[in-house]
Amino acid sequence: MRTLITGATGLLGKKLLAKLDNAVVLTRDAGRVHAERGQVEVHRWEPEAGPAPLESVRDVDVVFNLAGEPVAGSRWTKEKKRRIADSRIKGTRNLIATLGALERRPRVLVSASAVGYYGEGGDAELSEDAPRGRGFLAEVCSGWEREAMAASRLGIRVVCMRIGIVLAPGGGAMGRMLGPFRMGAGGTLGSGKQWMPWIHIDDAIGLLLHASRDETLTGAVNAVSPNPVTNADFTRALGKAVHRPAFLPVPKVALQIAFGEMSEVILASQRVVPRAAERSGYKFEYTHLHDALATVVAAG
Repeated sequence: MRTLITGATGLLGKKLLAKLDNAVVLTRDAGRVHAERGQVEVHRWEPEAGPAPLESVRDVDVVFNLAGEPVAGSRWTKEKKRRIADSRIKGTRNLIATLGALERRPRVLVSASAVGYYGEGGDAELSEDAPRGRGFLAEVCSGWEREAMAASRLGIRVVCMRIGIVLAPGGGAMGRMLGPFRMGAGGTLGSGKQWMPWIHIDDAIGLLLHASRDETLTGAVNAVSPNPVTNADFTRALGKAVHRPAFLPVPKVALQIAFGEMSEVILASQRVVPRAAERSGYKFEYTHLHDALATVVAAG
């Protein structure tokens, strides 16, 4: 089976690429892919600039579309928001244009999305049929999924993975949190009552591969653990995992001053549940937060 992957230098992309035997990579940075992965077929592509090279997608059976400008880590300037949106929406549109030019098309497209689709959800459980929320990220995710689903008109099965907070050693959210928590400077964010839809990276990769193989899965799939927790519960669990107290809360107003509009990523309450994944028979390796954190802390 021949597989195409975009976003191969990201947190999920690197881990997924290591699991694939016959992969083709579309990337802005071919040198970085070769340095990290060694011998792999790489084609250079600027997602926002235009369709991908046709030769890169020939004879491909599965496409994993994971490319996108990082969302967290800095304030959302006007330019940053443009890059976040264009890298996902225009990039996916250009990828589908290339797939449409093929005589033999892939059988499945597994395209990343995010739980940001739901916006602020309060305490309500959010399964895949919950309505789109409000805000910048919800709009981006909606446009991202719309462009991906256009591939279904080409006879390609499409799965949009609404990915939660990925727990992984050495990167992502944990890469930013572990340092302060290990120094005893961790604490709740805002009220601490907001729900956090988390997933261990092994399950995130497992779900991506499962979606590529299970022909019953189409449309939106929530890539989250069956057991979301509140930020306060997460804070206690992480403090316990690193054997440090976690009692330095960060007020909501301080987060808003520090991060501006991007603080919505941190403060939104999203009690997301993986109904589609469970119905399809996917078995989560990590269903409880303390087990997931133990492996991440030990490895990081």
